[in-house]
Amino acid sequence: MNKKIAFIGAGNMAFAIISGLLKSGYPAHLISANNKSNLQRREQLRQLGVKVDFSNRDAVAQADVVILAVKPQMMAEVCGEFACVDFSQKWVISVAAGMSVARLSALLPTADTIIRTMPNTPALIGEGMTGLYAKNAPNSTACRFAEQLFSAVGTYYWVENEAQLNQIIAITGSSPAYFFKFMEAIQSSAQNMGFSEEDARKLVQSVALGAAKMVVENPDLSLATLRENVTSKGGTTAQALAVFEQQGLTQMVDEAMQAVIRRAEEMEKAL
Repeated sequence: MNKKIAFIGAGNMAFAIISGLLKSGYPAHLISANNKSNLQRREQLRQLGVKVDFSNRDAVAQADVVILAVKPQMMAEVCGEFACVDFSQKWVISVAAGMSVARLSALLPTADTIIRTMPNTPALIGEGMTGLYAKNAPNSTACRFAEQLFSAVGTYYWVENEAQLNQIIAITGSSPAYFFKFMEAIQSSAQNMGFSEEDARKLVQSVALGAAKMVVENPDLSLATLRENVTSKGGTTAQALAVFEQQGLTQMVDEAMQAVIRRAEEMEKAL
């Protein structure tokens, strides 16, 4: 399904999506994108065959699909450029965190089809997980297009109501940082044992990749079972897990994720 796409904003996430689309065979001449503040990014896009010489308004006017990929605090100003554009026959896809469909509808009153998304940073390497929400189940063709779009950078998950997108932020959007933090802690401990920073990093990233692959390649095994398979009763791993339990790791993680949701809700209200 090939449509004329206008990316409004061409930061890292937009660039990842564009790159993924092109790798999947999407025609470059149907994509326009711009980044007014980054000449290097404009040149990268131009070399990929993407149109970069349109103004935002001209790009939107000619597009079938408009992907809003600017910072949430800039959204009102950017959408103000499109006051004279009729969005009734266009699909709007937002990748801006905290920007509700109601707020987008107020900024783009002629837009009938708005899909809100929450991608995560692994999309930059084609391993993303994107949460999707479409109010009132709009044009199913638009939904299938959104799936095509985010399949180019990983996979996707539809939520039933918009509030769940804030939960998706906690589960998939922010969570790469949780894993990085845990890996940091293991690396730090390894360095305290005398390993070099480089060697500690290699050891940690190798085991993290291996553990993730074991999860992916054993879908019939629960995470608890995979953990138990590494844990001999009275053994070394059991001692480490006992410390995690004593420190309340499970509760701590839950509290952290609830904090993400609260902050996401605050951001929505502020915008």
